[in-house]
Amino acid sequence: MKTLQHSLLLLIALTVFACKEEKKEATPTDGHAVQVDTLPVLPQEMPGNTYAPVDISPMDMSYFPVDYPKIKMANGTVAPPVARVVYSRPHLQKRRLFSGILKHDEPWRLGANESTEIDLYKNVTIDGKKIKAGRYILYCIPHKDSWTIVLNSNIDTWGLKQDPAKDIERFKVPATFNNPVLEYFTMVFEKTDTGANLVIGWDDVVVKLPVSF
Repeated sequence: MKTLQHSLLLLIALTVFACKEEKKEATPTDGHAVQVDTLPVLPQEMPGNTYAPVDISPMDMSYFPVDYPKIKMANGTVAPPVARVVYSRPHLQKRRLFSGILKHDEPWRLGANESTEIDLYKNVTIDGKKIKAGRYILYCIPHKDSWTIVLNSNIDTWGLKQDPAKDIERFKVPATFNNPVLEYFTMVFEKTDTGANLVIGWDDVVVKLPVSF
């Protein structure tokens, strides 16, 4: 009988000891919860796109009226838009605009990759100058306190080098600084009393090109 009691006590003691050891092993020293489903190695990178890799500077477009395609879808037949800009959106990547990317008084394509395009669906007045409806490209020359925005007819081109011989018109507009920092280059339209501004912003710099119609 004593032998049986001793055996039971020994079995209980071993069970308690094993549970304590298991709990001890399951408790990490850094205090974080145990993730039993954590993979032992990092997953492999996703395979590349065999047709076209994703560009680091994604292409985007802005309409006026803002969100025109959604308005058209919701309301059916509506008047054509006034303007559309198609552009690529480089980003700062821990750089500053005028110390790591642009230089004052040197042309820049207002984006990345292909030339930035603006479609004007009706005749407009830009910064006091009459411009006919049509398809154009945009580039700029940033100065210390202002930017020259250039309307050019050399469409369907790579934006790295412009052809000034095909300039249609130039507009000099003031630049503002110390605005909220934009990581990605941005071009959008904002409504005004006389039409819209094409707002161009990157880093803490913003310029506005006035369009009347």
